[in-house]
Amino acid sequence: MSAVDNEIIHKQLNWRYACKKFDPTKVIREQDWNILTESLRLSASSYGLQPWKFIVVQNPELRQKLQAASYGQTPVTQASHFVVLTYKEQLDEAHIDKFVAETAKSRGVDPSALGKFRDMMVGDLLKGPRFETIKWWAQRQTYIAMGSILTTAAMMEIDTLPMEGIDQAGYDKVLNLEGTGWKTIAAVACGYRAADDKYQHSKKVRFPASDVFDYR
Repeated sequence: MSAVDNEIIHKQLNWRYACKKFDPTKVIREQDWNILTESLRLSASSYGLQPWKFIVVQNPELRQKLQAASYGQTPVTQASHFVVLTYKEQLDEAHIDKFVAETAKSRGVDPSALGKFRDMMVGDLLKGPRFETIKWWAQRQTYIAMGSILTTAAMMEIDTLPMEGIDQAGYDKVLNLEGTGWKTIAAVACGYRAADDKYQHSKKVRFPASDVFDYR
């Protein structure tokens, strides 16, 4: 038996859409927002390395500047909460060591016991051929986190809009990320749909299962 009823999951996945117009008078409750932030923090990532940082922008002036860097898209300022997803541009040994130390602390083991695990990550990601494309690796991990918050929000009937159509360099400038090692990849507006957002009534369009699944 599923922890959450299968019909409920299916219903909420169909309920979700990319909300284009938010109701600015509706605010996500703190306890609900805390669950959404946990969906980001607990998201899966390769090796568990979490090469990301999530910037929650609530300052109205910053939101206005980010809207300008989003080609005028109104959800940036209308939504209850606005999250900018950034990735670690250059993975390094310091980040891996921090993760190893946190792993040892969480699991009650000596860090030295994780030496082989650490060396494997360093060898694969920093000294192997993947290092040439490590920033693309970090970006892909961050997109996994985006999927986590979109799905969790749908289960809670909180609307979202994933946003890639933004000036990433403009975001970095507004948020003073230049030179920090973190770079913007995307953003997610979170809140509640406006009653007159016409897109909420559009039928969801997806290819049939026979087109996208190949069982072998």
